[in-house]
Amino acid sequence: MTTLFGTPDIAIGMKESVSRVRLFDGPLDLSWRHCATTSDFIADLFALRFRSSRNDYMEVRHSIGYLVNELIENAVKFRAPGEIVIEASMDSECFKLKVSNDVDGEDASEFQGLLADITVGDPMDLLIQRIEANAANPDVGGSGLGLLTLMCDYGARLAWIFSAADESDLICVETYASIPISQIHN
Repeated sequence: MTTLFGTPDIAIGMKESVSRVRLFDGPLDLSWRHCATTSDFIADLFALRFRSSRNDYMEVRHSIGYLVNELIENAVKFRAPGEIVIEASMDSECFKLKVSNDVDGEDASEFQGLLADITVGDPMDLLIQRIEANAANPDVGGSGLGLLTLMCDYGARLAWIFSAADESDLICVETYASIPISQIHN
């Protein structure tokens, strides 16, 4: 069974020229440092076309880096052992990202519950509500603040597809994101 959350039209269209990076589990284990290093690399790679303007380059690099880092951190934080696959592409209008990883059934259910909450309603209202809730109870995890910040501050459109993984007790999560590039450098 496949379940979709978010904007369905961005969950397709990743067929064009895609750059792919795989983060493998291994003796060093995947950690936060891999998130930052990988997101910096991808941001540098895709921002290169804007190098003629330092401001455009820095703005595009920052936006892509923040998006990629947030989604890779979520994948590292909530994944079952195994690889994380990052696919990225960019055209003149937007930067697109797909992050795939496996999670156990309990984490998938909790994440789907969070997504059911944050994908309905106005993202700015939800962001304010989540900030207030976190301030009142900072020990509560899984707030969705990073995802809501991407939607509100970066104009990100997000979608998630949950489907059965190769192993029967795992769920494959595909996270799709798209941020406008044309607005950043104009």
